Amino acid sequence: MIKTLLGWWRRRLEPAPPPEALWQEIMAGLPFLAALDADEQIRLRGLAERFLAEKEFTTAGGLQLSNAICLSIAAQGCLPILNLGLDYYRGWIGIIVYPDEFIIPRSIEDESGVVHEYEELASGEAWDGGPLLISWRDAQMAGSGYNVVIHEFAHKLDMLNGEANGIPPLPPDLPRAAWQEVLRTSYDDFCAWVDEAAASDEETPFDPYAAENPGEFFAVMSEAFFETPDILQAEYPQLYANLAGFYRQDPASRLVAR
Repeated sequence: MIKTLLGWWRRRLEPAPPPEALWQEIMAGLPFLAALDADEQIRLRGLAERFLAEKEFTTAGGLQLSNAICLSIAAQGCLPILNLGLDYYRGWIGIIVYPDEFIIPRSIEDESGVVHEYEELASGEAWDGGPLLISWRDAQMAGSGYNVVIHEFAHKLDMLNGEANGIPPLPPDLPRAAWQEVLRTSYDDFCAWVDEAAASDEETPFDPYAAENPGEFFAVMSEAFFETPDILQAEYPQLYANLAGFYRQDPASRLVAR
């Protein structure tokens, strides 16, 4: 792994602004960022600058770190906390960027107490208290409902109060019981939808991986919340409302304002 410190975001008291042309290129290339109004774009840029000053990027697999990689990940990763603040990404520093999908060793204990070890191909991974791992190839696929950066950063938010179970730290106006009920009913409905779609060889508008568990459901639906909010709002209006209450954003209204 090779750590590269790029001059324009090296750790300092006052974050250095990223190159203007590069920032505009990244914003224009990602529709869900281009949809932000002028004030939101200014605040996002400020968050991204501070994020880059606080976090440390590392590469693996021969990938050469660049300004574009760092700034693109920072911009996408800071979108969920646009109205929450950088403190929501406290407790961890590292981001490891791979050129493509990577292998993660896993182990699981069965009901008999036997531990089985295996390897899993992943496009992203968020470690509780540890680094965040991202496939750059997958990060470049952002823009049409699939966003590995937002997915993994959503896991980090979910982990702020323990395991990634789909219940992040909620504001006072979002009671935990009400959140859990909407999460459970939406998750159960989606799992049934995935089963029906598989049986009829059809596709769902959301990544079937969301049916893995409630934590993955929260992360995948966070992707949809920011990238395809109109679809999420139409299919799961209560879930959309809860996510809007948590993130303190209404991405669907940005589509209407275009």
